[in-house]
Parts: sequence; C-alpha cells; structure tokens
Amino acid sequence: MTTVDPHAQDGAEPARTAPCPAPSVRPDPSPLRFHGAVALVVGAAHGIGAATAERLAAEGASVVAADLDLEAATARVASLPRIGEADHAAVGLDVTDRGGVDEAFAEIAERFARIDVLAHVAGGNVDHGGPAQTGDEVWEGLLDLNLMGPVRTVRAALPLLRRSDRAAIVTISSVNALVVIGGEPYAAAKSGLLAFTQNLAAHVAADGIRANAVAPGTVRTRVWHGVEGGADSLAPLYPLGRVGEAADVAAAVAFLASDEAAWITGVVLPVDGGLLLQGPGPGHG
Repeated sequence: MTTVDPHAQDGAEPARTAPCPAPSVRPDPSPLRFHGAVALVVGAAHGIGAATAERLAAEGASVVAADLDLEAATARVASLPRIGEADHAAVGLDVTDRGGVDEAFAEIAERFARIDVLAHVAGGNVDHGGPAQTGDEVWEGLLDLNLMGPVRTVRAALPLLRRSDRAAIVTISSVNALVVIGGEPYAAAKSGLLAFTQNLAAHVAADGIRANAVAPGTVRTRVWHGVEGGADSLAPLYPLGRVGEAADVAAAVAFLASDEAAWITGVVLPVDGGLLLQGPGPGHG
C-alpha cells in the first residue's frame, strides 16, 4: 500500500508568523519519566513511531519496537539509547492480520511481564479520488489499517496492560478527524479511532488504564520523499510557520503516557502548529 500524506492540500492563506524552531530529535529529559517501564510502540521502524521509540527509550523505557518491517524495527532497536537495565526488543507485527497480532503478543508476553505504555502509531493513506470515485476496496483497506488495526492491537495488549500499575494507551489519530480537508476514508477511520479511544478510556478506567489520542497535522516523514516541494510546501498553512517534525508528536505521546498526565484520559491532543485555529482555508474539503 503506497502511503501519502493526508494533509497535502493547497489554497490556504499564507501564515504571517516567523517559523517556530523545530525541536531536537534526541531530547535530554530529566527526570527519567519511564525508568523501569516497558513501552510497546506499534509502527516503530520509521517516522513518528521511530521518534516515539527513541523518546521513550531516552527517558528510560524498555522499548518493544513492533512493525510490519521487522528488519527495520531490528535496526531501530539497535540504535535506541539504553538507560540502566533497559531491555529493547523488535517484533514483527502486521496490524491487519488478527492471527499475526495474537502471535506477536504471545512473543511479547513471553519476554516481558507487562506493558506499561502502548503507543499505536501504525497507519497510512493511499492516493484515491473523491467520494464518488473511491471504491469499496480502498475504503475497506484504510478502515482496516487505521481503525481495526488499533482495535486488534489494544484487544491483544489489554491483558499485559492490566498487569501494570501505571498503564497508558496513546493512539495516533489526525487533524483529518477534526476538520474537513478531504481524504474521506482516512478521515473516517481516524474519526472512528478517536471514538474508539474515548470509549476505551471509559471502559478501562476502573483498571487504572488511561487512553488518549494525539491528532497531528502535516509531519515531515518519508512519505514526502520525491514529492515536489516536500512537506515544507505546506508550511504556509500553519500559523507557527512550519510543518511538524516527528519529534513534535513523540513529545506529545510521551507526555500523555507519563505520570505527569496521570489525571488525563479520554482526550485528543492536536499537535498541529495552530492549523485548527483557522481551519484549512478556502478551497479545502
């Protein structure tokens, strides 16, 4: 499935502010908020998932890097910082394969006694036409990847999350779920993911598990490779004057997963450079 950025739109009024500087990819956090924790990052090999894995490892977590691309996940694990007795692992995981999900979690359970953090990042979009031109195959594929994928993962993870006394789930939705900018199947899936995350938060609260979502705007990832103008062509859409970096989203995930957010559950946190303040502008949707 070829991935494209869901926010590749034109026509908004240019931003009038100077660009806000991007954060460092490798932070130097203090204190170590995830010391001793086990963090499962689904979609950890590239982009936002890779930045999330690095951020959580830099803050002391043992990271399980799960990805469809096991070779890339293994390479990612080799590059992660190891704090204290952190024990990182790579696991092959196809979130669209129910049997494969169950097998991956059996492997995780054999090595780790529990999961403290589940960050579900895996997802994607494809090129397609408008609603009248988009067939069932595209709809079903994007709903399966972006909605049912997280559902399968969470369902398999809950027994291990219930063994933690600080468990947190963070899903990655999108600003497409919050404002009309096209990409109907992707937007519908990400909207469904928000509803799932919020209902999940209510359902698992009695177990002491929190569930929140992050809704990124345009983020500079590999889907922009080879695209004319790159991600920066969309910088004028954003009041802060730049597109997002994977580290921007990873920082939000780390906050929501940390004990600093211990009384926060069932929320969606936009990480969008101010896009939702003004909407996507004329010509969108």
